[in-house]
Amino acid sequence: MLTRLIILSLHHRLVVLAAAAILLVMGAVTVARTPVDVFPDLSAPTVTIVTEGMGMAPEEMELLVSFPIESALNGAPGIRRVRSVSASGISVIWAEFAWGEDIYRARQIVAERIQKVALPDHVPAPELGPISSVMGEITFLALTSEGGATSLLDLRRLAETVVRRNLLSLPGVSQVVPIGGDVREFQAEVDVPALLQHGVGVEEIAEALSRATRNPAAGFFVDRGQEYLVRGQARARTVEDLADALIHVDDGVPLAVRDVARVGIGAAPKRGIAAFNAKPAVILSVTKQPGANTLAMMKDINAMLDELSHSLPDDVVIERESFRQSDFIQTAIDNVSHALRDGAILVILVL
Repeated sequence: MLTRLIILSLHHRLVVLAAAAILLVMGAVTVARTPVDVFPDLSAPTVTIVTEGMGMAPEEMELLVSFPIESALNGAPGIRRVRSVSASGISVIWAEFAWGEDIYRARQIVAERIQKVALPDHVPAPELGPISSVMGEITFLALTSEGGATSLLDLRRLAETVVRRNLLSLPGVSQVVPIGGDVREFQAEVDVPALLQHGVGVEEIAEALSRATRNPAAGFFVDRGQEYLVRGQARARTVEDLADALIHVDDGVPLAVRDVARVGIGAAPKRGIAAFNAKPAVILSVTKQPGANTLAMMKDINAMLDELSHSLPDDVVIERESFRQSDFIQTAIDNVSHALRDGAILVILVL
């Protein structure tokens, strides 16, 4: 049988060469289109629901937040399992759908269900997490300051307003999460003797600051058939604007926030820290969308970081070597390529 096959191939050399060329081209096209990842995505379509409750204990988050949302999701079309984790001030719920379910339809089903959930008044509405997969975390970036000229407060601001926003504009990027550094916030340090002197409570100061951060609606004005929108430009833009926020007027004398408190910019209380090479840093976790090409995304990310490096302060460095999923993928591809090369050489030598 083998002898006849060899003789037939020798008599039809052109046909054999043409078939080999066609198979070679088809193989090259298939390899180019084959998705590349560290491991196959074996996770079912899953929607993540995140709810924050400032100051609530894990037991309260479980009873008042997680349980009502889970109850609303149970029985929804396509859902096969619901899991949750409740911690101090946060609830994370995973709604797992059946295999083959369209992820966008699944997110729509979850969004419709959680709209009807009754939560405590001080708990904000639940949010859906980004579309991602188990192996979606493709790289960690670290922002550090050589010499410490840039504070952790400014490093966090640069990470959120410059690096993160530009990375999210790249195709295939699902989420960029900053970790560490100091979160910038406006702070009001009350003067207790001044509070007692003016008979003002902390709640009144908080209400005055809240009013100063929004523009009141003033409706519209109609004149000779023309409608004009009336706006109240009262929103605070600087620390001085917040300090001038009015608490109340007593006998014609206005009482401002600056009279009973000192307003400034500071760092929010830390719940954790981040470091790179034993130095304080801001870490950015980059997550990709399901089906995105990791190698192509890393090329786009590196090109974007090269552009951003020119707009950052001279002492700020973006470290890219902490973790890159593409390194493992490229190593695996190189190993397969070397094995194919060695196998082809051995086959040629044997024949």
